[in-house]
Amino acid sequence: MGWTEIVRNAEELVGKAMKGNDASHDAAHVWRVRDLALSLAREEGLSSNPDSMQIVELAALLHDIGDYKYLRDPSQERIVENFLEEEGIEEEKKMRILSIIKGMGFKEELAGHANSEISPEFGVVQDADRLDAIGAVGIARCFTFGGSRNRVLHDPNVHPRTDLSKEQYVKKDEQTTVNHFHEKLLKLKDLMKTEAGRSRAERRHKFMEEFLKEFYKEWDGRA
Repeated sequence: MGWTEIVRNAEELVGKAMKGNDASHDAAHVWRVRDLALSLAREEGLSSNPDSMQIVELAALLHDIGDYKYLRDPSQERIVENFLEEEGIEEEKKMRILSIIKGMGFKEELAGHANSEISPEFGVVQDADRLDAIGAVGIARCFTFGGSRNRVLHDPNVHPRTDLSKEQYVKKDEQTTVNHFHEKLLKLKDLMKTEAGRSRAERRHKFMEEFLKEFYKEWDGRA
């Protein structure tokens, strides 16, 4: 099976698996992450290795299938593994793709389970996903997700949690949408794994800081 066909099949799988998700974690998010990951990979010098670029593209395309926030059926956890086997992806490449997908989440980093051996492929895929969580698009996604869960927009009496554990992060009981900026999004710039990711994160991070300054002024009636 040719690479173009494998990618096309992966894109079809993304479309089907993520069809019912809200717009913060839909197929458009995946297309952006794929494009960002491949762009970062080229900046990081991975384009000379076709295997690396293929690992990056498939990991980016498949990274949100079976996301715990949208899991409707426990069997969905094996969708990606089954897909890679059906497409005839060789074992070593398959394991590298699965390792990237399983280790790249923010909750894994909170739990201390982040990928200890950070490969260049892991770095660009994780950075791409995190870049899409910050900046203008990140702001839009944050409020879209909060709205989909009927979350409180902002409450000055509910302060961001500073000693956030994986369990607290997943539970999200006391979280407001604006607190998510302080509990996660503003931390992502310093968690980038590649030079290319850090460079792009700077601008997006500053945009979020400016947005929050304006948001608090307007909320308090000072603007």
